Amino acid sequence: MNQLDSLSRRAIQAPESGIVTVVNHGRLKPGLIPLWAGEGDEITPEFISRPAADALLAGETFYTWQRGIPELRQALSDYHARHFGRILPLDSFCVTGSGMQAIKIAIEAVVNPGDEVIQITPAWPNFAAALGMSGGVPVAARLDYVDGRWNIDPDRIASVITPKTRALFINTPSNPTGWTATREDLVAILELARKHGLWIIADEIYTRFFYAGGRAPSFLDIMNDDDRIIFVNTFSKNWSMTGWRVGWIVAPPAIIQVLENSVQYQTSGVPQFMQKGALAALEHGDAYVEAQIAKARAAREMFCDALTGTNRVETQKPDGAFYAFFRIDGVTDTKTAAIDIVDRAGVGLAPGTAFGAGGSAFLRACFLRRLDHVEDAAGRLADYISAL
Repeated sequence: MNQLDSLSRRAIQAPESGIVTVVNHGRLKPGLIPLWAGEGDEITPEFISRPAADALLAGETFYTWQRGIPELRQALSDYHARHFGRILPLDSFCVTGSGMQAIKIAIEAVVNPGDEVIQITPAWPNFAAALGMSGGVPVAARLDYVDGRWNIDPDRIASVITPKTRALFINTPSNPTGWTATREDLVAILELARKHGLWIIADEIYTRFFYAGGRAPSFLDIMNDDDRIIFVNTFSKNWSMTGWRVGWIVAPPAIIQVLENSVQYQTSGVPQFMQKGALAALEHGDAYVEAQIAKARAAREMFCDALTGTNRVETQKPDGAFYAFFRIDGVTDTKTAAIDIVDRAGVGLAPGTAFGAGGSAFLRACFLRRLDHVEDAAGRLADYISAL
């Protein structure tokens, strides 16, 4: 038996990211405009990085609170009070080493090997892969796609619930589609969870990026204290902190110790100096987030108008998040197309094949970038499409 074959089956079967495959192909291409990853193009602002650097230089480099320093958890509580109108105790929060770790901890808390978790698709692929590595089974409930718009039929979720179903993973606003659940959608989904005794893992990281104004509807608007909901979130998107790998969980206080135990046996906590940067983001970053949303709104208009103007692209402007998810007339193999677009157009896109059921015919572009880059990328894509 060779070294690879001697590894665990779950590790071997973990899929390579379909997005990273394209990134690795084009990462070093001169002049490429990278729209493939879910991040903006701005560095972390100084009002966040300076307190972290100061704390590092001041020697805040020791073991710290595994669930997060108290002042950061207080700032998280204040943030939710400001933006969601809900007062949550400090024991509702657990700081994690990224939103991805928050998801992994939530999975391990509620899913036993062989349990099924329903995920609305097309979907960001990391959840299903992480679930599989924990022995869970992802089950797709596909969004309806009609005239360029995405919608959920709660009956479709209900139709795939089985005795093995343990949880629902709900990402709204959605990566990659931009689908955003209405309050009525959330009420229907929560009622399903209550009826069947299911947990909800709620990924609402794009809640602030909602183009109808304000923020997107949230389970926090409708839930009771005894509902089985774990919220996973991250500092990455709102505050240009993708490389920091800091996230958080909101959960019933009764289970926070269990989640903290999981932190202990994975990372033993987020470095304290990084938490000081996260604290500054929450305390001083509301105006920065609003500026990012305004930037994304303008880029959304520019990018989507340029694509639909070719008369070869099917899409509509997303309700939330900061992705265009679009279909090019005549393109069926989007992985091959994404690599061809890197080579011939100098634009990096994520192939729809990475996003599961219902997504394979589409391409995803992240438009949270400076507007001249967005305009250039849209023009290159329009030329590429016209030449097909």
